[in-house]
Amino acid sequence: MFTKLLIANRGEIACRIIKTAQAMGVRTVALYSDADIDARHVAMADESFYLGGSAPADSYLKADLIIDIAKKSGAQAIHPGYGFLSENAEFALKCEQSGIAFVGPSAAAIDSMGSKSAAKEIMGAANVPLVPGYHGDAQDDALLIAEANKMGFPLLIKAAYGGGGKGMRIVENSGEVLEAIQSARREAISSFGNDKLLMERYLRQPRHVEVQVFADSQGDCIYLSDRDCSIQRRHQKVVEEAPAPGLSDALRVSMGEAAVAAAKAINYEGAGTVEFLLDTDGSFYFMEMNTRLQVEHPVTEMVTGQDLVKWQLMVASGSKLPLTQDEVRIHGHAFEVRIYAEDPQNDFLPASGKLNFLREPEQSKFVRIDSGVRENDVISNFYDPMISKLITWDESRPRALQRLVHALASYQISGLKHNIEFLANIAEHDAFSDANFSTDFIARYGDALIGHGLSNTKTNERQTALALAALYQLCARKEDAKRCAINSHDPYSPWGAVSGFRLNSASVHQVALLDDEQHVNHLELTETQLGGQSVYQLNLNDSQLTLSGELIGETLHAEIALSSNCAQAIKRTGHKIKVPVSQVGEDFTLFINSSSYHYRAIQSEVVEEQDNLEDKLKAPMNGTIVTHLVEMGDSVVAGQGIMVMEAMKMEYTIEAPFDGTVSAFFFKAGELVSDGMLLAEVEPTLVESSLAEEPA
Repeated sequence: MFTKLLIANRGEIACRIIKTAQAMGVRTVALYSDADIDARHVAMADESFYLGGSAPADSYLKADLIIDIAKKSGAQAIHPGYGFLSENAEFALKCEQSGIAFVGPSAAAIDSMGSKSAAKEIMGAANVPLVPGYHGDAQDDALLIAEANKMGFPLLIKAAYGGGGKGMRIVENSGEVLEAIQSARREAISSFGNDKLLMERYLRQPRHVEVQVFADSQGDCIYLSDRDCSIQRRHQKVVEEAPAPGLSDALRVSMGEAAVAAAKAINYEGAGTVEFLLDTDGSFYFMEMNTRLQVEHPVTEMVTGQDLVKWQLMVASGSKLPLTQDEVRIHGHAFEVRIYAEDPQNDFLPASGKLNFLREPEQSKFVRIDSGVRENDVISNFYDPMISKLITWDESRPRALQRLVHALASYQISGLKHNIEFLANIAEHDAFSDANFSTDFIARYGDALIGHGLSNTKTNERQTALALAALYQLCARKEDAKRCAINSHDPYSPWGAVSGFRLNSASVHQVALLDDEQHVNHLELTETQLGGQSVYQLNLNDSQLTLSGELIGETLHAEIALSSNCAQAIKRTGHKIKVPVSQVGEDFTLFINSSSYHYRAIQSEVVEEQDNLEDKLKAPMNGTIVTHLVEMGDSVVAGQGIMVMEAMKMEYTIEAPFDGTVSAFFFKAGELVSDGMLLAEVEPTLVESSLAEEPA
């Protein structure tokens, strides 16, 4: 076994590898970029080395420098994690040539599966089922269009050297083929440095089921359970579970044996995943093989009781597999969701910023969190915006799912946008709990999952959140007043007052809160005393609410009731609730169930609300301009794409906010832009009067 391991990665997976390596008595070496100087994986490792700038090309993709650092540090092996250099055959070969063990398959195996088209040829020869399609080397537009028309629609265009949904387009008819080819090529060359494409028949409602395989250098290969990864957005996995629900024992064995055949066809070693499309009739087809540890490997670990990183290190050091196929046991059910810094309400744009507040669910044998961040860390725009992976396990699927719902409700983040509520909506959806899903699940139920078209329950929760936000402001004011009085050594100081004085009248408090939608909520709360306790009445959306409570640490302990009788409301119909609250400056967040409600306390004077359509012409995040879709002086209509920018290896189309004429582009293709920069200018079309002038 190695005595020192270098981890050529960052974030969550680097922390995950370090944890197992250190438990095995292996010293660890971390790497870091400018953006990761204070990162968690650096703090966890036994030692660390600087790579360079924040961009991956300046740091985590510098293969030669990483190998030099491994030699300098005395590391006998390099674990690449996933992403970056994990499936780079040239890097694996350089490790081998330098006498350093690459914790993964051989360069030849990676190369075999690196091209999706070549992989399909190998799998066909190994009698692994394939979806009909075109995987040839000829790549001119005319040929691809002809092959597409021959194949029929719908079809899927994919980057031959791609992954993670990059360079992938669904084409519904012949009129879309050329544009899809060109767009997929641009994204493929940007993400993978190779614009080769393949095409295959698109199955309308398949499931995505994959099989974990493991092979050693002695020629043994086994499969360790299957996983369902059908819940996807833009071909990127959102929820994974093991084992895949609803499969017969015979089908599981058939898929497992096909996965092993695929691995043996390329003399595979180490951890790998063979991905299949499972059609509604029970037929399954090889899709691709990932020659690395998968992001979703924890669900397999939870149901098998095995540490797959430990297996990787053992196999890479020459040991045999710890188990034979007959010894593999599957127990219980597990789910994994990926907590991302992204905005589901804004087309899932990645978010960057500081984690001002982070409270994770309590970990146990039922709940696991794989994370690479801590409170006050910054989610950078240079890397994938994943915050963590939340994994739950229990004896059955329904119980594991209930664990997931509860854990999501306990996960609290503020400081940036995130997808926790979106994930909770998936977990609580009837179709998901019934395992009635396919890869189009999110597209099919998108409005409900994202929160468009609010239910009565959600509307009531928002109203409750606003009322509690107002109560929190008053409780916070009282806490400040107490501190002020204590500091002045005068408990009767007028500086301790939190409301305006009215002779023979109840105290009235004014609260103004700016919500996430930039609406200003002016609230007036009338305070009375009930048994020495402050009780407030609030009229909100034709409802009269009675509230009371106190702030204890970071939690608002409140009672809230619907009533016209302030004195009796709390006693008779009160609803007690404990609401965690995070505050940074004038901004604060209330956490209710799996939802986060963000507000800013503002001055109570009226603030004019504006809906500035021209904001749509601003960069939604840091990125690079890819191309202009129109020329200066062209007429455009509202919603028409005028330019394309790339951020985090995804393309985003900037659309005209209204009918008009493009009068300016402020950036050329290839130029970097920052979040909020104005990218173009469109002069609105003037609407002419329909009344003809009277003749003179």
